[in-house]
Amino acid sequence: MFIQVIQGRCTRQDELRSVLDRWHKELAAGADGWLGGTYGFTDDDQFVAVVRFENQAAAAANSQRPEQGQWAEQMTAAFDGPVEFHDSDDVTLLFDGGSDDAGFVQVIRGKVDDPERLRRLIASEPTELRQMRPDIIGATLAIEPDGTFTETVAFRDEASARSGEGQEPPAEVRAELDYAMQGATFYDLHRPWFSSR
Repeated sequence: MFIQVIQGRCTRQDELRSVLDRWHKELAAGADGWLGGTYGFTDDDQFVAVVRFENQAAAAANSQRPEQGQWAEQMTAAFDGPVEFHDSDDVTLLFDGGSDDAGFVQVIRGKVDDPERLRRLIASEPTELRQMRPDIIGATLAIEPDGTFTETVAFRDEASARSGEGQEPPAEVRAELDYAMQGATFYDLHRPWFSSR
């Protein structure tokens, strides 16, 4: 899987949402290898999109379509300033990955010096986590070559997510979480929306 993260400040939220909806209606059918996307705004007007493709080649081919370039210009024009793009073909899934049924999504961006350690945490045996955190539907972890990561966690709803946060994990898991989340930034998407093929 290949993931592209798009992020920037946007106060014209209805305008950006309209541009994004138009992509799904008019351009998605021609985007071979496109799997879906998770989108949302934080309370302080940060927009975050996590878009999934089958592989990097499919994403690159989509970017080279003339109609995609025209649409991308309209999308970036809806932001208040610069737009960040982060690409990764180093993707790990927790459970079945994300879910279009999520009522609350948390996007976590950070950086680690040992990506394999973070990857092991996400890919470890999930049975205990499923029992301890039934509020988590799934997650994706995308790691860039420099150790920068984007984790996208899908929850059933925010209330159960906040309740689950209060449960103390086993000490060894806590140590790994503290390592991974040191200095990380959390983007809470209270009203996420989704698109998929």
